[in-house]
Amino acid sequence: MPVDLPAIAAIDLGAESCRVSLLRWEGRQPRIELVHRFGNAPVEHEGALHWNLDRICAGLDDALGRRAAMIDGQIASIGVDGWAVDYVRLHADGTPLAAPHCYRDIRTEAAEAAVRQRISAEEIFAFTGVQPLRINTLYQLVADQLTGVPQNTPWVNLPEYTLMRLGGERVAELSNATHTGLIDAKTHTWNDEVFARCGLDRSAAPPVVPTGKVVGQVKEPLSQLNAFKSARLIAPCCHDTTSAVAGIPLYGDDWAYISSGTWSLVGTVLDHPIVSLDAFRAGFTNLGAAGGQVCFHKNVNGMWLLKQCLAQLCPDGDAWPMQELVAAAESMPVPKELLDVDAPDLLLHGNMASRINAQLASRGLKPMEEHLSAMPQYASLIFHSLAARYGEVLKNVAALSGKRLKRLAVVGGGSLNQFLNRLTREATGLELICGVAESSTIGNFAVQLAVLEGAGASRERIAYWAEALTHMRECR
Repeated sequence: MPVDLPAIAAIDLGAESCRVSLLRWEGRQPRIELVHRFGNAPVEHEGALHWNLDRICAGLDDALGRRAAMIDGQIASIGVDGWAVDYVRLHADGTPLAAPHCYRDIRTEAAEAAVRQRISAEEIFAFTGVQPLRINTLYQLVADQLTGVPQNTPWVNLPEYTLMRLGGERVAELSNATHTGLIDAKTHTWNDEVFARCGLDRSAAPPVVPTGKVVGQVKEPLSQLNAFKSARLIAPCCHDTTSAVAGIPLYGDDWAYISSGTWSLVGTVLDHPIVSLDAFRAGFTNLGAAGGQVCFHKNVNGMWLLKQCLAQLCPDGDAWPMQELVAAAESMPVPKELLDVDAPDLLLHGNMASRINAQLASRGLKPMEEHLSAMPQYASLIFHSLAARYGEVLKNVAALSGKRLKRLAVVGGGSLNQFLNRLTREATGLELICGVAESSTIGNFAVQLAVLEGAGASRERIAYWAEALTHMRECR
């Protein structure tokens, strides 16, 4: 480790909550402190779903300006990661044109149909390596087009907008840019063919930069505070899932990962994308990763199922503390039949217990009681079904990549669920290693430290710093 270990800050933008964390050192030991966390959610305005950008920015200003600035010494750098695909349209002076849309807004339904007439899903995957999902930036930009937004209006994704607002250049960090569905899988630049076929203006897109790029220095008013007067702005893996994978301190080529939260991202890290028709049909995607690698994974439903059941059956929000619910689920009999957790109806918002029962009924199975007393039964069915699905997906990962997988790293909030961990180990036959719930913060810090030491953001140095910041353990 270098003699002088820097204090650095990480901003994690989440669709449910945003966090600002601070890394300092006590001797050679890292100390990570949550400076501020505040809630976040899309809001409906004039029939559309938007993010309250003013509230997000105010929360970050509060955390950085009033709280983090109270520390002694100086902060060397700030990095930002967050959810992908959503963006801010900008005036010429860099200020927001309007509140950004949320990816769940139904406006992309018409855009999806329009894109389908211009370019096939198979072609998009062949060009970009990314599954053509309706939430992707590509479809949102086409939705703007259909509503008359001038196509030359500049845009920037939300994590990079946050860096820009603090004083950085307008950029598209590679790992986050791949989620747009507009990056060429081979060249790691914007794919002109997809832009042209979809009628989009290439000039409105920001320049693509590699992970770990220093994009500027903090400007006023934050730079007037002593703690931030020389702080650099670093683009880590700006997408939170990719940042979470960067926070896994594993070496070698025999491991896979599950980033377990609202979604479960199940896959492995590769040196090159897999853009075969088999990969496309199996629903895999290729996204930028730290050190110029590729996150090859599939979106699987996750804790969304449980949260939505709780929202329907426990509307007061406190009937089943999570730890108690997991323990109660573990005591239930093993389900005889499992859910198709990725059925389209189970990806929708609201009435999840009813949706689950509708799937059971369609297969001639007995539905469960739709009452909070039945929550352990729902949870047991969900956990067993998720674990089985993870096993299926990881078999496909091994077959498509040619890897002989031995280890499975689980990060994110789901890594705390010991019952699901045990079921996953049994379903996959892999050695399970648990990371931390806030692995995206670890990855954010690890990239910054690799850049600050002057070694560049290589996968080896990022893994080294992730190892220094956390201790992974075997899942019990």
